[in-house]
Amino acid sequence: MGAIMLQGTGSDVGRSVLVAGLCRALVRRGYRVRPFKPQNMSNNAAVTIDGGEIGRAQALQAMAAGVDPHSDMNPVLLKPQADHTSQLIVHGRVRGTLGGGNFRQARGQLLSEVMDSFNRLSAQCDIVVVEGAGSPAEINLRAGDIANMGFARTANVPVILVGDIDRGGVIASIVGTKAVIDPEDAAMIHGFLINKFRGDIALFEDGYRQIESISGWRGLGVVPWLSAAVRLPSEDAVILERKRRPDGARFIIACPILPRISNFDDLDPFKIEPDVDLLMIPPGSPLPAEASLIVLPGSKATIADMQAMRAQGWDIDILAHHRRGGAVLGICGGYQMLGRRIADPQGVEGPSGTVAGLGLLDIETVLSGDKTLREVKGRALGASFAGYEMHIGQTSGPDCGRPFAHLEAGRPDGASSPDGRVLGTYVHGLFGGTALRSAFLDRWNLSSSQQDHGVAVNAALDDIAAQLEAHIDIDALVALAMR
Repeated sequence: MGAIMLQGTGSDVGRSVLVAGLCRALVRRGYRVRPFKPQNMSNNAAVTIDGGEIGRAQALQAMAAGVDPHSDMNPVLLKPQADHTSQLIVHGRVRGTLGGGNFRQARGQLLSEVMDSFNRLSAQCDIVVVEGAGSPAEINLRAGDIANMGFARTANVPVILVGDIDRGGVIASIVGTKAVIDPEDAAMIHGFLINKFRGDIALFEDGYRQIESISGWRGLGVVPWLSAAVRLPSEDAVILERKRRPDGARFIIACPILPRISNFDDLDPFKIEPDVDLLMIPPGSPLPAEASLIVLPGSKATIADMQAMRAQGWDIDILAHHRRGGAVLGICGGYQMLGRRIADPQGVEGPSGTVAGLGLLDIETVLSGDKTLREVKGRALGASFAGYEMHIGQTSGPDCGRPFAHLEAGRPDGASSPDGRVLGTYVHGLFGGTALRSAFLDRWNLSSSQQDHGVAVNAALDDIAAQLEAHIDIDALVALAMR
């Protein structure tokens, strides 16, 4: 058994993609590999084979390693649901709600559970590739840490520090990390990687050597800008901006970026369709009048996001779009928003209360009961699909008599309006396969690329693995992991 951990000089330095690419590269060399992230914070989650949930980045990394995602791969998941609180998921199951203050107290108690997951994974493979969170240079958060050095030192896992040269200041960020962290933490770092380099790598040779000289850490490679990464699902909302294609497209899908948006990668498969232009609309911008379809995505806090939608005026845009004959699709929380009313009597997702929905579907939702977490298969629009459910709430009403889909054993899912222009479903991941995406686009007389999204993602992982093989010292990483 061996292990190696990638930590970053800051957030969004590209650790998740590097871990995925490294998992695939090691699998191609014949190693049995498992990904691991002790603590993650994300509202983009995936259902695991053991009936839990983990961050989608770890599910992607499991795919890269050629194994099913398991809750041990991300034992602690925080899902922000309000400005100062997050839902706590431990070993794939909801354990309660934490604020910033009590999480600092709770996380130290979670380290033993993190280690239990790590030890179980270690027993299954040759190498565990671990992803840190944030930065070890956040020394104000060091006490009780389980995401970076607190884990690395407990598990005795060697660390590689990743710096992002694209954002600038990479020399200072790496050397500065060495300067501010505890010397015993610094001793866990055995090398560094430079990520997201554009242009001629030879031009950075002097800077690379200066980092080695000043920090005392070995350079393990300079990773070029990985263009294939755009074909991977994005975990963090910070990466949501989509640029419109310069040549335009026949079919425009508009999706508002809600404050607590979740599982927005449901729409990623449309990015491989040549006739589709997917626009993620940030706050402060109207939903485009030329859109053919508006999609309301998942939400970690449906009532709060419904209120945010009204504050943005997006509800007016959606209702005007519908009056003009446009179509609307709601997924999970977005489905709940399409109804007449959303009630949270027990304060499951925040303060208890009730809010009016858009009223485009004759349904009502009560947020109560246990969280539904399961993979599903079914048929909709005459086509088969596979996906997963991840929601709290019971939805009922006349329009549920026209379900969007029928799942295994004939269980109905979702609802549709009498004219079929408004659709709602609880199922995520509907459009990854070709059949339902093709049937969906056929409603607008559009032809699908017939490309399976999973195949496209796997091809991107292979491309990234090949780039890492060419630009970093994987032999040295393996030697460190196996030391």
